[in-house]
Amino acid sequence: MARAVWNLIYIVAFRPFGFTLFNPWRLFVLRCFGARLHPKAHIYSTARIWAPWNLEMDAYSCLASNVDCYNTALVKIGAHSTVSQKSYLCTSSHDITDATHPLISAPIQIEDQAWVAADSFIGMGVTIGQGAVVGARACVFTDVDSWTIVGGNPAKILKKRIIKE
Repeated sequence: MARAVWNLIYIVAFRPFGFTLFNPWRLFVLRCFGARLHPKAHIYSTARIWAPWNLEMDAYSCLASNVDCYNTALVKIGAHSTVSQKSYLCTSSHDITDATHPLISAPIQIEDQAWVAADSFIGMGVTIGQGAVVGARACVFTDVDSWTIVGGNPAKILKKRIIKE
């Protein structure tokens, strides 16, 4: 029932308010459905959120345009982290070892100062470490260490991320 109500509210009270000026309104609407959002989080109006009650975002975190957040389990996005346009956060799959293929899920955590670049896929149970970068169009199925840059399908370590002082 909550999903049905959310889908309706998403269409009439979230999606149409696309200007940056309306970000506080979008955060308010999401909070009404249980999302835990810092006032300085930013969510674009074209981001699709399956279950607001399973979303947590810290200060200056961002879900960019056309992000698909399929969060049957918790998705937590740390401070100063960005999930770029058209990325897919997927907390669920099906148990292929069981003949009935039941739904299984596990949370996704994106730690502080991380960047998930455009059109990336982040699978269930994955933690993206602090300061890590997931390159554009990468597919991540295992945890990414802090301050590491990964890319490809499946994602592989490309190099360590060094911040210039």
